[in-house]
Amino acid sequence: MSDLGGFVWSIADQLRGVYKPHQYGDVILPMTILRRLDCILESTRDEVRAIVESTEREELRDALIRKQLGLNFYNTSPWNFARLLGDPEGLKANLVDYLAGFSKNIDVFERFRFENEIQQLAEKNRLLLVVQKFAEIDLHPDAVSNAAMGDLFEELIRKFAEASNETAGEHFTPRDAIRLLVDLLFAEDTEALTVPGVVRSVYDPTAGTGGMLSVAEERMHELNPDARLTLYGQEINDQSYAICKSDMIAKGQDAGNIRLGDTLADDLLAGQTFDYCLSNPPYGVDWKASQEAIKRHIQDAGDRSRFPGGLPPISDGQMLFLQHLATKMRPVHEGGGRAGIVLNGSPLFTGGAESGPSNIRRWLLEHDLVDAIVALPTNMFYNTGIATYVWVLDNTKRADRIGTVQLIDGSGFFTKMRRNLGQKSRELSVEDRRKIVELYDEHAESEHSKILPTDAFGYWTITVERPLRDETGEVVRDRKGNQKPDAKLRDTENVPFTYGGNLAGAEGRDATVHAYFEAEVRPHVPDAWVDPAKTKVGYEIPFTRHFYTYVPPRPLEEIDRDLNELIAEIMELLREVER
Repeated sequence: MSDLGGFVWSIADQLRGVYKPHQYGDVILPMTILRRLDCILESTRDEVRAIVESTEREELRDALIRKQLGLNFYNTSPWNFARLLGDPEGLKANLVDYLAGFSKNIDVFERFRFENEIQQLAEKNRLLLVVQKFAEIDLHPDAVSNAAMGDLFEELIRKFAEASNETAGEHFTPRDAIRLLVDLLFAEDTEALTVPGVVRSVYDPTAGTGGMLSVAEERMHELNPDARLTLYGQEINDQSYAICKSDMIAKGQDAGNIRLGDTLADDLLAGQTFDYCLSNPPYGVDWKASQEAIKRHIQDAGDRSRFPGGLPPISDGQMLFLQHLATKMRPVHEGGGRAGIVLNGSPLFTGGAESGPSNIRRWLLEHDLVDAIVALPTNMFYNTGIATYVWVLDNTKRADRIGTVQLIDGSGFFTKMRRNLGQKSRELSVEDRRKIVELYDEHAESEHSKILPTDAFGYWTITVERPLRDETGEVVRDRKGNQKPDAKLRDTENVPFTYGGNLAGAEGRDATVHAYFEAEVRPHVPDAWVDPAKTKVGYEIPFTRHFYTYVPPRPLEEIDRDLNELIAEIMELLREVER
């Protein structure tokens, strides 16, 4: 843990006995935010007071403070940490008054229910000790950068999650994974990387504590110091929202761009689209609570639905976020947009032809929105060791990428961590990220990169029928003389769109299916036929299959030799035991 993180965590020592370890965050997180805001406002406190006293109209007051001081938030109370400590007897009332003095866009302390904690701390004689401790640290952006502040929140949340046996991964994505995602998103935007004063917007519908938004802003400023990034986000968890919003405020972003609510049920930034969209939604979490609102939205929105490909199983909402991002990219006629999302493996292949997941993949691929999919190393995240993938979407692909999807196997590019953090034992170093982004930029076939046409992921599921036979073995026919199918012998086959080099689509279907049937089915079951009325269209992305390398088995002689050597060693050990 960093020195700053260690110091802030040590303040929790003042809470022992009064709070359980898993409750420390209820005090430490809002106090850290309050101290950060206190430090930011210190230099303009008198000027804010003067403006406040000059006008009673809140709208005019907000506008004057923003114009004259460049602040998009302020505090009208006379208090700061130093003055609070100067009146120990009135500390509780004065601290509550201090919170009430913030401008209306600072609703973060309400989300922590912080007044309840102030009451509890005061009753247990801990309030003064905690405020004194926080007053010792300088959290002004000049002393603690926005990046360091984001890292501090990440450390604290991880520690609190460990104390309560919760999954820290529900709150944030590791910074190294975010940096790769951001680098992949920015890779195609040469204007943003070079043109002075260029403005871009970034949106995260599962904003968490704002880590993705923060890293995107930091990276853009590294690449182009004169570029300006406007940050937008929505988050369902109250505490994560509070941290995210306070972080955005500290960066000088518009606090109104961060919304609290269920993105799937209610898009609070409806009608807005963005240059970049990114997200790491929860894996395997059901969307039952949002179901009614989503179905109502689809019915009301029609062609403008946020879920144009269909609905996945109720048990996993990942592909809802995938579609949501696809529809939140800036439209092509406005310059287009790009999106990146971290998902587990199930969106690649779950569901048969014409199931919800398959139809969602079909919509994305047939609209040529999938630019690249990158396999990340396992054990990259704090709460899971499973395989994860970055999907990169683009609605204005460059010419050589049109009609294709690039698959990148980045699973072998990682650096072993000296100490595990939860289940995270691997990280992406600067060099690891560079190698993966280079593979993307080169857009060429290699050991770790495959370029495939979108048709390569499509297939038809055909129903193969065989005749029903009576006890004598004769074929049973209907009144028209047609063979009746035997349901017990019915089978299905998946026929790739690209089988035999034929074209996909309605024109190529009959020829492709016929060629497949004659070559792969009829030689084995001569009496079979295909029922065209039951043919379904499916899409899947068998990622690992494209990177499979055949390793021939070891020769039997070599295996026998090794076994004999092993047996000899065991016999020798047994003889030593018997002596």
